[in-house]
This record gives sequence, structure tokens and C-alpha cells, in this order.
Amino acid sequence: MNVNYKLAVTAVMVAALAGCSGGAERRRQANQDFNYLETAALGSWNSPSESVATVSNEYAIPPKEYPGSIGKAVDIRPPQQVLALIPGARTVNNTDGTVSLQLVSAAELDELWTLTKRLGRERQIAFDVDTAQTLETAWVNWNNEDEDTEVSSRYRISRSAENGQYLYTIKLLDWREGGAEKPVSLVNQERYSILMTNLVMAKYDAYEREKARLRAQELVKQIPITMAQDRSGLPVVIARAPYNVFWERLPGLLQTLGFTVDGRNRSQGTVDVTFREPDDPFWIDLGIQPLQLNNREYQLQLGDLGNRTSITVTDEDGKPVTEEALQSFAPVLAAAIDKENQS
Repeated sequence: MNVNYKLAVTAVMVAALAGCSGGAERRRQANQDFNYLETAALGSWNSPSESVATVSNEYAIPPKEYPGSIGKAVDIRPPQQVLALIPGARTVNNTDGTVSLQLVSAAELDELWTLTKRLGRERQIAFDVDTAQTLETAWVNWNNEDEDTEVSSRYRISRSAENGQYLYTIKLLDWREGGAEKPVSLVNQERYSILMTNLVMAKYDAYEREKARLRAQELVKQIPITMAQDRSGLPVVIARAPYNVFWERLPGLLQTLGFTVDGRNRSQGTVDVTFREPDDPFWIDLGIQPLQLNNREYQLQLGDLGNRTSITVTDEDGKPVTEEALQSFAPVLAAAIDKENQS
């Protein structure tokens, strides 16, 4: 399988952070010389005759082996981070380079396990071992611009539910570079275990977003639309549905009424649209009087009122539409909702 991990996940990227440009080697190595490797070994201190040396242990380095890379083998790439896409989940980075997710419930763990298998089918990742608690993948290929050659890895994915802890763990088992198997370094263990974890996290996030969209479609079926006044006494359309529910459903409703959605900003509650009035048979079929709007651009402003959503409309010059035009919008929107409920 060929997995390109430079994925956009809603606004997230499952990718390694690149350092400087100029090839894979420069992204991994410090842009300096390595003359310190030629430093002469320490020798014995020779004190002048008839002098007494003063010894301080303040800077003494304990005599022991210090494992780690030196010179060109030092990897300067920023460390990978697990994407926080599962609410309430806690990431555990183990000392052996494996990654564990501590989830809040058994149901969430089961759902993540099911999505892992689905991800394998969608991306043609074969499982050499497939039991109730353990999955082991076949070779997964990574095309990474930070590497000199194509790299491949095999994983063990496991789950456990003991003492009220629900753990999902990914461990890199085997490593290949350019088709040749090599020992798994701790750096590769950490980086590529996290990359695989993020693929799964991205799948979970997409799945939850789709569920939220479907829930919004169900909740929006019965939404009364009325006219009211804001605090300034100006007319406003009121949809008796929470903001997040109505926000997801509104674009589809607008499109059935002759609007083209040109842009949306959820945090600001704005929807930019262009209106082209449908022909007379459309309004006759809808059983409602046509919208009192000209064919031009408009902006809808939504307001979060808790269990309700307010709607006002301004033209392309930023001026509110007439009260008659806004009043015509409420029954038309209600009729569009009723029609979709019947379909």
C-alpha cells in the first residue's frame, strides 16, 4: 500500500514538519560542520612540580556510557505530535516509542477499533494478525520528502480494558528503507507510530463529523420559523433550533430556494449568497408567495440565542433588506423545511 501522509483533515495535516529546504538530508541534519567529532580524547592532568592541584566536582561528568546519536546521525526534525481529535482522550507517549490513547469509555474504544479496521480496508492495509485484541499490519509504505528513499513499516495495534482504563496502543514492529529491512531506531519508532496514530485519529474525526451532520439533518426536520423583533425593535427571522444545528442545515435549504452559497464563516455567523429567483412553477409547487428579493448578492447574519437562531439579511452594500422582504423570507424558509420533511 502507498500512503501519502500529507493529508488535510478538516484543518489539520497528518504530516511531518519539514525543516529547511534542499533535500531530505538537509531536513534531518544540522546545517553546520561536525568538527567536534575530531576533538582529541581527554588526557591526564599534569600539574607543575611542587604545586598542589585543587579539584572541584562541580563540573564532573559521571563515568558511564551515554547512548545517543552524534554528527550527521542527529535528527533535528521537530518531533511529531498526536492530533487531539478525540474529546477526552489522553495521549501516553511511552519510553519505548509506542503511542497509547487512554479513552473515556469502552464504547469509544470499540468504535475506534472498528474504524481502524475500516481504515485498513479503505487504504488497502492488510492485517497479518486480526484478533479481538490485536491487529498486526503488513508493510505500510510512506512516501516522505524527509527520507532519502521510500520507507516501510509494520505495526501492532492493540486494545485493552483493565481496571477502568481503556487503552488503544500502536507500536512499530519492523522497518525497511529502500526495500531493505533495518533495525527500528527510537526516532523512527516515535515518529512513525505517531503518524499511524494520526491517520486513525483523522478517520475518527471524519466519522464523528459525518455523524454530527446526519444528526443535524434529523434535528432540523421540525423547526418552526417565525418573525420577531430584536432588542432595537427591528424585525428578525427566528428559527427555533440551536445555532449549531441550523448552521449545518441552512446551506441546503438556501440552495433549494434559488440561492448560491458563496462563502460561510461559522464563528462570525455570516453566510454570503447570490439570489436568482426561480420561475413561477417553483413557487406554485412550493405553495407560497415568492421572495421579495432582487437578483443580487446578500449576506445572512445568524445569531446564537441558545435554543433558537436569529436571521437577518443585508444586501451587497451592507444595508438591511426591507421589512417586507424579510417578512417574505420566513414563510418561504418554513415551506422549504416542510417540503424536505415530506420528501
